[in-house]
Amino acid sequence: MPPLSKLQIQQKFAMAQSRMKSGDLAAARDLLTQVHKATPAAAEPLFHLGRIARTLGELGQAKDHFAAARRLKPNEPAILTALGEVQALIGDTKGAAKTHDALIALRPGHPKPLADKALFLQQQGDFDAAEALFKKALRRAPDSGELYRMWLGGRKIVKGDPLLRKMQDLYAHPAMSDAGRIHLGFALAKAMEDIGAYDRVFPYLQKANKLQRQAFPYNPAVREGEVAGLIAASADIGTPIDTDFAPIIVTGLPRSGTTLVEQILAAHDNVRAGGESSAPLRLAFGLFGAPPKTTPLHEIPDDTLRSFAQGYDQHVLSRFGRAPGTRVTDKSIQTHLILGHIHRAMPNANLIVVRRDPRDIALSIYKNYFEGGSHRYSNDLADLAKYIKSFDRIVAFWKQRLNLHEIAYEDLIADPEPQARGLIGAAGLDWQAKCLDFHKQGGAVKTLSIAQVRQPIYKSSGGAWRRYEAEMQPFIHAWEAE
Repeated sequence: MPPLSKLQIQQKFAMAQSRMKSGDLAAARDLLTQVHKATPAAAEPLFHLGRIARTLGELGQAKDHFAAARRLKPNEPAILTALGEVQALIGDTKGAAKTHDALIALRPGHPKPLADKALFLQQQGDFDAAEALFKKALRRAPDSGELYRMWLGGRKIVKGDPLLRKMQDLYAHPAMSDAGRIHLGFALAKAMEDIGAYDRVFPYLQKANKLQRQAFPYNPAVREGEVAGLIAASADIGTPIDTDFAPIIVTGLPRSGTTLVEQILAAHDNVRAGGESSAPLRLAFGLFGAPPKTTPLHEIPDDTLRSFAQGYDQHVLSRFGRAPGTRVTDKSIQTHLILGHIHRAMPNANLIVVRRDPRDIALSIYKNYFEGGSHRYSNDLADLAKYIKSFDRIVAFWKQRLNLHEIAYEDLIADPEPQARGLIGAAGLDWQAKCLDFHKQGGAVKTLSIAQVRQPIYKSSGGAWRRYEAEMQPFIHAWEAE
């Protein structure tokens, strides 16, 4: 094949970007590979090949592409950021820390690289080092509501803490943006709970959630249609195929205790924590169709199911390698939508559903900040009731057809050992007492439970909604109406 002209290279690169935007990643990858071969000294094709690999769950390949792009363009923040994120995802904590340091050195007067590394350190459990960086970042951006919210994710406020007065003054400042006030609202609500000023929690929460809902509207009918479509397409599950891949699937609603359950499992010698992965749902909807255009489950060809299992297996392999006798967990909350698909494609997978009092779930979700647009139902208590009901509906549907192990958060914190033993047994593992000492195991935690899973199991989080029973009435009324 003759070498590409400069015009052809430009055209193929533009076409690749267009294909990426439309979701045709295979075509984009082919075009970018051609461009890379024609321009081996250019970092941009490698960067975008890394983005595609990450989207497809091929994290090892993504790291290689980003690292190669960095060698060609060592001071490009986008490349360094992407590399650091993938390094953290695959457990290369030393590499990720060095990449964070490179970003800080590259932008010495900017608070964001400091905050990003501080969050990374929180996820590793190094709260003291994280706090030092947050303080440094706030000296550079003292009006950043987001920095205060991030910092308080791993820090408890006490009465008289000067940080509280700073946040209150900033919140009341007329020049504060709505975005900043959202972040500060969630931070101040947590601070009020920390100091026991419970009557002052919900005023901050209500304002923050109202502002976020205005920025990211939510239509409950879309979720209802998604669940109804999946149920209609899955009335007949069909016959499972013969595959060896056996992940441990942990699913449940946000704030239901999935992180705690995963950490108990991951304390076992034969288990690694995979965290939340987008791979199962992305692969399933890509191969089987997203509702309302989902292929009936029993009509999905065996070869397509095998592609689903192999794609997911490759995703796990790219992150953790292949260790004989080791199982990997996946606590992606959205996998509750496709439990039947997972069973049919991977019949050796263990399916674990975590349940919790819906009032406590709703309160915890409402109290926590989620990235704009990622959990749109979270900003209204009545919408939360409908969302949780839809979760119950599809789990009940799967329960009639599959072997699910359900574990109640309240039972787990009230009497940990028998519940943990049942959980380990449901995962097909022999009991190890160290599973109750999960908080001593270390490892990264990339959820809102950053601080909680560094502690032994505690009972204080059960029934927390009763403290705010009056404020929770919109949820309670909607729940009863449903």
